[in-house]
Amino acid sequence: MDFKIIHKDTHSRARCGLLTLERGTIETPIFMPVGTQGSVKSLSPQELDECGAQIILGNAYHLYLRPGLQIIEESGGLHKFISWPKPILTDSGGYQIFSLALLRKVKDEGVLFQSHLDGARHLLTPEDVVRIQNVLGSDISMPLDECVSYPASFEQAQKAVERTTLWALRSKKEFEKRKQGILFGIAQGSTYKDLRKRSINELLEIGFDGYAIGGLSVGEPQDLRYNILHFAIDDFPSGSPRYMMGVGLPEDILEAVSMGVDMFDCVVPTRYGRNGTAFTSQGKLTVRNGEFAHDQRPLDEKCGCTCCRNFSRAYLRHLFNAGEILGIRLVSYHNIYFFLHLMREARLAIREDRFSAFKENFMARCE
Repeated sequence: MDFKIIHKDTHSRARCGLLTLERGTIETPIFMPVGTQGSVKSLSPQELDECGAQIILGNAYHLYLRPGLQIIEESGGLHKFISWPKPILTDSGGYQIFSLALLRKVKDEGVLFQSHLDGARHLLTPEDVVRIQNVLGSDISMPLDECVSYPASFEQAQKAVERTTLWALRSKKEFEKRKQGILFGIAQGSTYKDLRKRSINELLEIGFDGYAIGGLSVGEPQDLRYNILHFAIDDFPSGSPRYMMGVGLPEDILEAVSMGVDMFDCVVPTRYGRNGTAFTSQGKLTVRNGEFAHDQRPLDEKCGCTCCRNFSRAYLRHLFNAGEILGIRLVSYHNIYFFLHLMREARLAIREDRFSAFKENFMARCE
């Protein structure tokens, strides 16, 4: 792995860089479309490539349960299984275990849980999670961590930090046996600044290729989220990639970019797309609404994606009202394109030392 900062914006802490991995070089800041189960919902790998995706995200928990490691291994790894030759980051699935499992018991050894699919019992240790991602062939692996919901007591958050550090150390030891791809550390601590600092410092002592801030965007108020991020980000090494997990909306992403975050992922573009809501240069637009029944304009007149170059709002509204799958696909395609294009514009603005003005202009247009 090689990570280089190419330029720092002179009016904010935003920065652009190059993260070079075995399967390709990623320009940062970057948004990673989420392909939880080996598929970015409703889009093909070719369409993701058209949209400008440089890296996508998969989930070790979901892929471990279905289709299972044997099938993926027989297929030559996750990249060949899903026909995606570029880098893949795989999340450990810790958050999904805590949010989806029918029953779960967390202990220092690992997590004992019942599958949300069939109720089968599983025990996943930090070492297991690293080995799973090794079978998948992940370019960036994430360790098992404990994410607490909001609000959490200080005692709950402290215990989660202690366990996350313990698991991070064990994950690193297991990773060192094979050293396939790179391994990030995940900082926890909920909304407690002293716990955040402790978590980050303990991860730095272990040493990782990159660092993620987890446990945000889990229900806390936006201003508190920004406050914690602003406080924590400076404790991350400036020479390592910084990843804010599970965020989010365009305004949240740009705010985090202004603080020096490099990597983002979220299900928002395709989740909103399935509900007929498009992100545009003028704000969100719900194309199912009756006001668009005769609207011959594209979703976004400033967008150059396939959807906007070929189809009207009136047609898209018709597709949703008729229950046609194409409507979901087209709006999801547009949203992924919009997020990736937004990041391209952000990188250019950083290089030209005008990111703060770019962010403010975007916020004003999308209010």
